[in-house]
Amino acid sequence: MRKGVNYPSSFTSLKWFNFFVYGTMVLFSSFFQLYLLDVGMNKLEIGAVFSMGALVSIFANPFWAIWTDRYQNIRRIVLLMLIGTLVLSQLMFRANTYEMIYISILLFYFFQGPLFAQSNTMILSYIDGTNYRFRSFRLWGSLGWALIAIAAGLVLDWAGVSILSYLFAGLLCASMLSILALPKLNHTIGMAPMPYRGFSKLIYNPFFLCFILFGILVSIPNTMNTTFMSLYITDLGGSKGMIGLAVFLSSILEVGVFVLCDRFLKRKISVLLGWLALVSALFVLRWWFMADATTALQVVLIQILHCITFGGFFYVGTQLTMLLIPRPYRASGQALYTLTWSGIAGIVGGVLGGWMYQNLGAQSMYQAGVFLTLFGTLGFTFMWLFVNRGGYRPPTEDEEELSHIEIL
Repeated sequence: MRKGVNYPSSFTSLKWFNFFVYGTMVLFSSFFQLYLLDVGMNKLEIGAVFSMGALVSIFANPFWAIWTDRYQNIRRIVLLMLIGTLVLSQLMFRANTYEMIYISILLFYFFQGPLFAQSNTMILSYIDGTNYRFRSFRLWGSLGWALIAIAAGLVLDWAGVSILSYLFAGLLCASMLSILALPKLNHTIGMAPMPYRGFSKLIYNPFFLCFILFGILVSIPNTMNTTFMSLYITDLGGSKGMIGLAVFLSSILEVGVFVLCDRFLKRKISVLLGWLALVSALFVLRWWFMADATTALQVVLIQILHCITFGGFFYVGTQLTMLLIPRPYRASGQALYTLTWSGIAGIVGGVLGGWMYQNLGAQSMYQAGVFLTLFGTLGFTFMWLFVNRGGYRPPTEDEEELSHIEIL
């Protein structure tokens, strides 16, 4: 069996790497909107910028996965991605025309978009064959996301949005130094560089496609909130420090939710569908509260629900994908689930949310989120009832293949 490295200093570097990478990305996801607003973009244009990232990731993820699989040097690939992210981010912050901003952002997303997936693969490769568990490294990522968000909010309140590029560069350099401190690795764990090849088999599973469709309805409002929450807080008179606090509250308990789900939820389709309907109902409640918020502090406190809603939905959805799809096509199923959550929902949520925020206001945007999520919740509820009444049995590998042949 292949073994990972066993030097304690290596695992310390991996933890710090996760801390800095997640901290870097929270600067972009939570504060870059303020920079774009500062240079004169409106809400629709900002939404379009963030939608571009979701679109580029559809092509960038398999590209980097193929190269990682071919060269079997995940450490070098991640380092290259970090360098590209650093260079393009500085071009992005220093662009003096909208055209240059859009071009640099497109290239930036090509390096940054798949960074989390490739970083996770690198960590799993280093701990392969050891007693270390991925959960402990993911915890450092959540800490980086939460702590750097709250610290960055205070710094930006003091120094202004113009300092964002320097914070971004500093954290990326810290991430690269953490990677350079790692020993060379002579293998990369097994990957599925082209998981989309199995998509043709998934379209003949109507139950799974319903699961994906209702998931998109729930995911779109979540994308709207991720993109525009910081602008909503500032529109209600909140400071950048309050934005950092909102992000801190939304993420600090996320790992705890994952651990509780992992320990107590049964891996059974009916149970998981019931929990998915319940978590989706909590999403409805969350967007209802956001639509009725009248102060920035209310918006900040509502973000506590993110740990339960996003953490629960993503965990349960991932587990359900494993149960609804025959084993040979599970990589394709997970890829499709991730594609719909971060890809399709990201594109629609950014553009639709930006248009609604610009023309109808934030309250109307969140009210639309209530209705979209309500439809998704009802869909999951009907699926749960269908399973409980014995109306569904997941196809086996042989049945799936036979069905595919008959339809052809």
